[in-house]
Amino acid sequence: MKNKTFIIAEAGVNHNGDLTLALNLVKAARAAGADAVKFQTFRAGELVSSSAPKAEYQLRTTDKKESQLEMIRKLELSESAHHDLIKQCSAEGIIFLSSAFDMPSLEFLFSLNLPLYKIPSGEISNKAYLQRIGSAGKPVVLSTGMCDLSDVERALEVLLGSGLTRDRITLLHCNTEYPTPVEDVNLRAMTTLAKAFGTPVGYSDHTAGIEISIAAVALGAVVIEKHLTLDHSLPGPDHRASLEPDEFRRMVLAIRNIERALGDGIKQPSSSERKNIAIARKSLVARLPAKADETFTAANLAAKRPGVGISPMRIDEVLGAVAKQDFDTDDLIKLDG
Repeated sequence: MKNKTFIIAEAGVNHNGDLTLALNLVKAARAAGADAVKFQTFRAGELVSSSAPKAEYQLRTTDKKESQLEMIRKLELSESAHHDLIKQCSAEGIIFLSSAFDMPSLEFLFSLNLPLYKIPSGEISNKAYLQRIGSAGKPVVLSTGMCDLSDVERALEVLLGSGLTRDRITLLHCNTEYPTPVEDVNLRAMTTLAKAFGTPVGYSDHTAGIEISIAAVALGAVVIEKHLTLDHSLPGPDHRASLEPDEFRRMVLAIRNIERALGDGIKQPSSSERKNIAIARKSLVARLPAKADETFTAANLAAKRPGVGISPMRIDEVLGAVAKQDFDTDDLIKLDG
């Protein structure tokens, strides 16, 4: 059986800056079957300049009059809120994760001693950030949205050159449009990453449904990251491209079924179907009554169910042989009398 896929519920900024909503996202992620719930850690003034424009999808889903900086300020989580979320995750039995979007926030996350660090797509070209994460030596999940292979290669060179080992890196194929048009998913690029860099791979899914994440697992993803919201209609940039709890739960169940279905790759009859072999396969039988000493020919032989006698694959052994006894129609052929 395939190893269990690590499923991350990306709460992101879907808490809208409200700690109560964030705590409820933790509960929803656990109830939906996610292995981890991930938030975003940033200081707005360190992340965004006053002149930074919003992305098109952010303009569609938030107040067009406010700047990206004004929008981001509303979505910050305080350090104390992080500690509250960690306590909630511990109580719920789910892993707390967060992505840092600036250097002070990264240092704060290091102080929390998280089990792994997620590098968002926008930081893949931030050399100092990559060097700091690489020097920590912890497992890293690296999103590769907006990248070609050369971008990924340069980022890996920095991480590896800073002391991180390749076996601690998982690359996530990703498209950063919210929601991602299906025709832009290019899921085969995930397997291209695996072949090019020899690392485990996964998929950070920003499509509107659940089927692409399920397909990614069938193609070999070991990590799936998917946005979670409590309500699509809430204000904020990411809610419309997120799954509500029941949708997320259905995705998790489907992924777990795919894991079971992938199996060990050995082609052999399963334990459940072995009983069908004798029923579905055929044996050589007499096509019509035959007397002892008659020669078996294509005219007096047939292949019929059940498959408890001589296999039709052995017909060349039987053709031309002499019957050792009388046979009625449909009697199993025997060569040893």
